[in-house]
Amino acid sequence: MKMHGLGNDFVVLDARARPIPLSPQLVTAIAHRHTGIGFDQLAEIRTSATADAHLIFWNADGSTSAACGNATRCIARHIMNETGQTELYLTTERGDLFARDAGNGLTSVNMGHPQLAWDEIPLAREMDTLELPLDGSPTATGMGNPHCTFFVDDAASIDLETLGHRFEHDPLYPQRTNVQFASLIGPDHLRMRVWERGVGVTMASGSSSCATAVAAARRGITGRKVRIDLDGGTLHVEWADDGVWMTGPTMHVASGTFTPEFLASV
Repeated sequence: MKMHGLGNDFVVLDARARPIPLSPQLVTAIAHRHTGIGFDQLAEIRTSATADAHLIFWNADGSTSAACGNATRCIARHIMNETGQTELYLTTERGDLFARDAGNGLTSVNMGHPQLAWDEIPLAREMDTLELPLDGSPTATGMGNPHCTFFVDDAASIDLETLGHRFEHDPLYPQRTNVQFASLIGPDHLRMRVWERGVGVTMASGSSSCATAVAAARRGITGRKVRIDLDGGTLHVEWADDGVWMTGPTMHVASGTFTPEFLASV
């Protein structure tokens, strides 16, 4: 299935009926936007003995990720439509996630509690995660994957490709990092742009939105419930007592199968 959340796009493989033998080579072949299908992340739906489904996430460069918020929302909506359920439990490498129908075609996912300690994110050495010793004093947050959030006057004017690539590979982040640039444009209202590790510039990112909301609240820029406008649309994020909730729209674009010719060419 091809899906997207605010233009953050995914290929979703349903492996509940039978295993799918994925490899980094096959993932990168599917990811190619000219000779494959193209995606920001690939997600695999597997069966779970303890939950409604187990999710595995891959980046476009063939690396894996423990979390992908928008893909989780897309898959949750797909399973809700399939089963008629309005609430789901999903397991990921990040942990157990709870999803629910938010009404009006919107889907909410609880992405769990943020990781705020340096060694949980992780960073290369012990330090205050609120303001890192990097140009621009960004905030570090873990959402099952590492994040580096800069608060700037105008997110739209940032050279995202240059700075995103630079900070993704900063030695301070041994597992690389997602990079966000956010501006306050109103009370509890942020404008944000995203560079995802292993992918590049994306139109939106769920886990990045959650990390930015947490960072903004920690720094006193916003409260714990915010609207975040991304290149692809708007997400609403609330840092609640039970975790970080993210709500927004999803789209199931198409369903199909890979040809034997394509699979044999990888």
